[in-house]
Amino acid sequence: MELVNKVAQSGLITIDLEDFFPPEEIMVFDIKDYLFRGMILKELEFRAAMKLFDWSIYKDKIVAVGCSTDAILPQWAYMLVSVYLTAETTKIYFGNKEEVEYNLFLQNIKNIDAAKYTNEKIVIKGCGTKTVTGEAFVELTKKLKPVVRSLMYGEPCSTVPVYKKKSS
Repeated sequence: MELVNKVAQSGLITIDLEDFFPPEEIMVFDIKDYLFRGMILKELEFRAAMKLFDWSIYKDKIVAVGCSTDAILPQWAYMLVSVYLTAETTKIYFGNKEEVEYNLFLQNIKNIDAAKYTNEKIVIKGCGTKTVTGEAFVELTKKLKPVVRSLMYGEPCSTVPVYKKKSS
């Protein structure tokens, strides 16, 4: 008796959302490290520290700019940091490392070329090692529904049907 792999013959394409997380390292610039007692921005000292800082460590890197304390900062502080960073990279984002990573992840989903999935049967992988919120599933569904033949959730051997294009 010959074993037949029906999953392989099904023509299903599996999309793993974890593949959309940015592969590059995200470096953090924490303004807290340049505040008096970690809470107070003294303009002259802050400007001097920014001028003396070796910004080259961020060359061509993704940089998350934020402040990990509850300090009340003037908005120009973020602008000043960005001015120095733009000499080394254009990949500058506001927030902590996790927020920046997740926002880039969502941006990658929004930027997929949905046309390559035209009339395909798609399974969105459900389990993984990274946390993926419902927002990512919503964004991917919005992108794919107009072009796919069917959309499912789970694993190819055990899927939950979500959408099937009606035959005309």
